[in-house]
Amino acid sequence: MNDIKTLTRSKSNRMIAGVCAGLGDYLNIDPTIIRLLFVLGFFTFNGAMLLVYLIMAIVTPEQQ
Repeated sequence: MNDIKTLTRSKSNRMIAGVCAGLGDYLNIDPTIIRLLFVLGFFTFNGAMLLVYLIMAIVTPEQQ
């Protein structure tokens, strides 16, 4: 049994790089909520969330 969850970028439910869909799958939350939080964070933190998203897109492995 492999019950360990791993964070991966989604291949099937992606808008740009699959980061938000991967986070949604990992946290059992609708990816639309994650996407809205990223957009809200982008405007709230003067674009810092874009840097976070880009780093996650580079570091997080893609789904098999």
